[in-house]
Amino acid sequence: MILQALAGYYARRQADPDPAVRLPPFGFAIKAVPIVVEIDADGSLVQLHDTREARGSKRLAREFRVPAPVKKTSGVAANLLWDTAEYAFGRGEKGAAFAARVQQLAALAPQDEGLRACLRFLRALPVASLEAHPLWPQVVADNLVVGYQLHGDAELIAQRPQVVDAVVRAADSESSETGQCLVTGETAPIARLHDAIKGVWGAQTSGANIVSFNLDAFRSYGKEQGRNAPVSEAAAFAYTTALNNLLSRDSRNRLQVGDASTVIWAAEPNELEAAIVDIFGEPPKDDPDRNVEAARKLLAAVETGRQGATAGDTTFYVLGLAPNASRISIRFWIAAPLRALAPRITCWLNDIEVVHGDFSPPQLSLFRLLVSIALQGKADNIPPNLGGDIVRAVLTSENTPLPALLLNAAVERTRAERDLPHPRAAVIKAALNRAIRFRNLSLPHPEPEFTVSLDPDRTDPAYRLGRLFAALEKVQEEAQPGINATIRDRYYGAASSTPVTVFTTLLRLKNHHLGKLPVPRRTYFEKLVGQIADDLHDFPRQLTLPDQGRFALGYYHQRQAFFTKTTDPQPKE
Repeated sequence: MILQALAGYYARRQADPDPAVRLPPFGFAIKAVPIVVEIDADGSLVQLHDTREARGSKRLAREFRVPAPVKKTSGVAANLLWDTAEYAFGRGEKGAAFAARVQQLAALAPQDEGLRACLRFLRALPVASLEAHPLWPQVVADNLVVGYQLHGDAELIAQRPQVVDAVVRAADSESSETGQCLVTGETAPIARLHDAIKGVWGAQTSGANIVSFNLDAFRSYGKEQGRNAPVSEAAAFAYTTALNNLLSRDSRNRLQVGDASTVIWAAEPNELEAAIVDIFGEPPKDDPDRNVEAARKLLAAVETGRQGATAGDTTFYVLGLAPNASRISIRFWIAAPLRALAPRITCWLNDIEVVHGDFSPPQLSLFRLLVSIALQGKADNIPPNLGGDIVRAVLTSENTPLPALLLNAAVERTRAERDLPHPRAAVIKAALNRAIRFRNLSLPHPEPEFTVSLDPDRTDPAYRLGRLFAALEKVQEEAQPGINATIRDRYYGAASSTPVTVFTTLLRLKNHHLGKLPVPRRTYFEKLVGQIADDLHDFPRQLTLPDQGRFALGYYHQRQAFFTKTTDPQPKE
């Protein structure tokens, strides 16, 4: 199913009318070529072009569609019509191998002027003209990748129509062993080895494989290497090309959180294809509102029903990949129609929505949520499997609980730092609400979910205790303006885990602090504390982990309520 979906994406992109997004045909690949050698029809050198452009602090070369690279080992193996300088300009064994491949291709397209010009250039190899060019020392020193272009053409010789046709015919005839392809179901030449997948975080930079039987131990019952998982040459090229494109650095379909490299795409073109990635991803610095706009687009589609009818039946695919030695492991795979996927994402946006100050971003990315629970707020300290597990839970169902580690980490960070910022409060609310919905599936009387802002009618003891703690802290702050450390700094950890040990002391301190306040404020706080503690008959000895999350959320809600404008303002001095 995974390979079939990737092959379908390749077919869709390969047929795209826009050349800028069209994927290369069978036998080709997209490669960065820093140096283009422009030659005349007679094989003489016209110019060396440097295609590299400054992008930030780096110089990146232009990408071209060129014949697929060969798998290079310690031996001599030349690419077709493009390669490093030691091959493209070589006089020795490597240069001969490069020229031999061009000669073989020219036999399949004898009328192509570009191939004939390239052969003339390689036979003559005007070393004097090359050495006189100012780019030559750098080309040789850095062994840069070189491609050939016929004078007057806009693209490389490798992209001339007759050359493309010859390369495709040559790729079709390379494998003589045929069998039934697992992807297409057709009888076709079977690929013995599949191209490497690049761009998976943590995997080898040279690439790794999803399908690989490269050792004798993997061969059994007469099935040699590719015969263990028979995939045709064309299908193997299609799925590897599609996945490499989805994982590329400029891809709008890629989401990287923790160790899970996740790609999301649709079976058919859909405006929400990139929006779903943007909702979870961190917006770029030059477009900080990208995830907000993506969320609005999704919510508008759900509200107006634009995801319904034909568009709602469009299948979306979510593939999570993680490195595993020299191979790539499949972390999760989700295939669902948009009409099922959109409500799940909308539910997630509602789960993480919590009241906050104007200084906080309106839409939190998954990265920001995870950083808020990491030690020292560093991305390197995010638990490795957590990001992928959250994405899988969110996209599987609205009722799937989030990993227990998420709530545990959020509560522990809050206790250790004695602080509860907006992203961490959103994490706690989302974890609690999804756990509530999961339990409600089997309860006769459903438990209400936590609201975006303060819920004064909620009677959970832990939530009430959090509100009470926030109120007592506010009393202290007004009684002692400018105080360096409040009761939160001294007592939050004990109050949120073993309330019975500290709340009696805190209530005594409250009476002392109230005596320093003006009568209107003293009356207001006495009334507020009484309302909060109305249903608290005694203080629990210990709070479980979920109850510590409820305590934190009650504290956060009450603190935010103190700074939120209401129609019934609090009394002033």
